[in-house]
Amino acid sequence: MITKRFPYEGLGRCEAVVSDGLVYAVATDPRCAKGILEQTANTLDELESVLGKAGSGKSGLLQATVYLSDITQKPEMDKVWIEWIGPPENWPQRACVGVDLYDGCLIEVVVTAKVL
Repeated sequence: MITKRFPYEGLGRCEAVVSDGLVYAVATDPRCAKGILEQTANTLDELESVLGKAGSGKSGLLQATVYLSDITQKPEMDKVWIEWIGPPENWPQRACVGVDLYDGCLIEVVVTAKVL
């Protein structure tokens, strides 16, 4: 089994790993915009880019965990997510969790997808 890692500029992690036909990826807003709507859109754009580099895409998503610094912002995040994710064929199993994130970060998304 070959494992391919996609380095990230931060220390100690990759933005994606591909192994045995599966993609494991993480994304945040690289610009750390103000507000959950813009950060969600930027994070999902980043995620789509990472998935593409790893040979997958929205239709390959299997599982997603969305970490929110303020869980009460979930309805706002959902508006952006629903527009981004597209038709039901793309919908992964998804969980949303309220957590402490680093300064200024409102959302982080971790996914597992299949290589397309």
